[in-house]
Amino acid sequence: MGFTSCVGQKKGEKSEKGFVKIFDGKTLSGWKGDPTYWRVEDGNLTGEITPETLLKTNSFIIWQGGQPGDFELKGEFKITEAGNSGINYRSDQLTDIPYALRGYQADIDGKRTYTGQNYEERKRATLAYRGEISTINSYDGDASMEAVRTKVAKNNWTNRTVTGSLGTSDELKKLVKPEDWNTFHIIAKGNRLQHYINGTLMSDVTDNDTVSGMKKGLLGVQVHVGPPMKVQYRELRIKEM
Repeated sequence: MGFTSCVGQKKGEKSEKGFVKIFDGKTLSGWKGDPTYWRVEDGNLTGEITPETLLKTNSFIIWQGGQPGDFELKGEFKITEAGNSGINYRSDQLTDIPYALRGYQADIDGKRTYTGQNYEERKRATLAYRGEISTINSYDGDASMEAVRTKVAKNNWTNRTVTGSLGTSDELKKLVKPEDWNTFHIIAKGNRLQHYINGTLMSDVTDNDTVSGMKKGLLGVQVHVGPPMKVQYRELRIKEM
């Protein structure tokens, strides 16, 4: 199946109208995270894990500018081969673990295994693998996190239906540049969540689960438990709708 291009990725006044920069390229002003892992380097928001600073839990730097509901978020990322990261949105912050977010994530990894998929951090796990159009079915069970997690199997939310294809994961992987700059574009409108990489739609989720689905929440980027890695973000900008 052919790929779906995102016209909004093209540069120009029309595509950028209404967007506001949320990272100044010079300081971490407006962001809050563990300075052990986050800094500004060469104008980029940089997260790095070294052999001396290995993580026990995933850590985020969190935007302090609000809790966006319906929005478009654009930017660029570059990640080392061993790296694992992601952009969380409509998320809530845990109180018992420092700088931990729970919620929707535009997944990013250096091996390009997961980049583009929709993964819900600390909640329902994978909502759409790369290349999938999926519908999250309604849920009327116990709302406790323990009960919700019983519906997760092999890191996948089982109460969902794949309704279409955007192309195979391997086909789409070829459009992601390893250890180089890639663009991303997240569109969250109502209960529909779309993730674009380099102008191509990689996953498309319609979330009909009113128990776990979030209408607004925090925004942040991640360094993930694992080997030493480095991830960088730049040109971060948002348009709230």
